[in-house]
Amino acid sequence: MKRFGEKLRALRQREGMTLRQLSDMLGVHNSHIARIEQGQKPSVELILKISHIFNVSLDRLMKDELELDD
Repeated sequence: MKRFGEKLRALRQREGMTLRQLSDMLGVHNSHIARIEQGQKPSVELILKISHIFNVSLDRLMKDELELDD
């Protein structure tokens, strides 16, 4: 099972986005994104923003597996 942080890192890297770029888009400090990628649970509000930024449904984002090559 992939943790949320691992999925977030994979999405960010797939888009060629740095921690700073993503954190600026989300309105949080880049260290906050780094902590989420390392296992800290994000808020529901942040999950919604991440879903919107990467154009991924909440269902797909929260599933155990996330296929990134469609």
